[in-house]
Amino acid sequence: MSRRARGKRRERPGPSGFVVVDKPSEWTSHDVVAKARSWFGTSRVGHLGTLDPLATGVLPLAIRDATKLIPFLEKAKKRYTATFLLGVETNSFDSDGEETARFDGELPSADEIAAAMRQFEGEIEQLPPMFSAVKIGGVPLYKLARKGEEVERELRSVQVESFALHHWVAPRAEIEVACSSGTYVRTLAFDLGRALGCGAHVESMRRTESSPFAIEEALTLEKIGEAFEEGCVDSLVIPPEEPLGLPLIQLSVLQLDRVMNGCEIPATDTNSVPGARFAALTPKGKLCAVLEMRPNRQLAPMRVFPQLAS
Repeated sequence: MSRRARGKRRERPGPSGFVVVDKPSEWTSHDVVAKARSWFGTSRVGHLGTLDPLATGVLPLAIRDATKLIPFLEKAKKRYTATFLLGVETNSFDSDGEETARFDGELPSADEIAAAMRQFEGEIEQLPPMFSAVKIGGVPLYKLARKGEEVERELRSVQVESFALHHWVAPRAEIEVACSSGTYVRTLAFDLGRALGCGAHVESMRRTESSPFAIEEALTLEKIGEAFEEGCVDSLVIPPEEPLGLPLIQLSVLQLDRVMNGCEIPATDTNSVPGARFAALTPKGKLCAVLEMRPNRQLAPMRVFPQLAS
């Protein structure tokens, strides 16, 4: 037996779908993925958006063939609650970093903070922090930052739907932000601190939504671990078609054969406009494809999932 064959783990059969984890602080997103791989008996586990080790909250995991659906979900809206500590800057823009500056003057009022926050709503440009997974020349920025290096980064456009102050007792501001994927809340804290002239960093942060997944359906690692010990961990998996939020079409045997071979099928919904998307199910009710309405009133497969359909 080859070394490669000996090192390859045999995958346990089980359902494909999603599990929403309530990530604890100090765990990396990769730590959670590694744990899920052991629980579900598969190396095919991915997450929908990294959370910093400091952060807690919604970390959706795609299990087995549901990893192929990540491109349809990973760019969805995110929502966070956080505590910004005003008056102190750190090199990582959060409390895990080293202090780099301290402000000794009078801190701003709640009205001044709220007014400054409004300038960060809408489409804005952010500079990714050095302590981030963004790669420059194939190297993650955080690896360079740990060596004390700083390199040029390109500004990125992000969308901040809302940025609200919920409570202010100096020096801590409790905020909530709804934003596009790719938005750095740590950078919002840093930029807000600079706009106020006092500096700021993230002291704590919790993701409450990674659309369409919300904190109410998130499971703790302890809960998932208990289900694993009881032999019912697969019952926690959300069917892959549910998070897509698309209208469902159940195919006939003939339609299934055409779709799986990349062919169009006639649309039966006469009210849909070109560009509308649908989740196609096999005759047995398993997700097999995402279809898109074409101007000729035909449904064309955007992506087929033969493994999910089997």
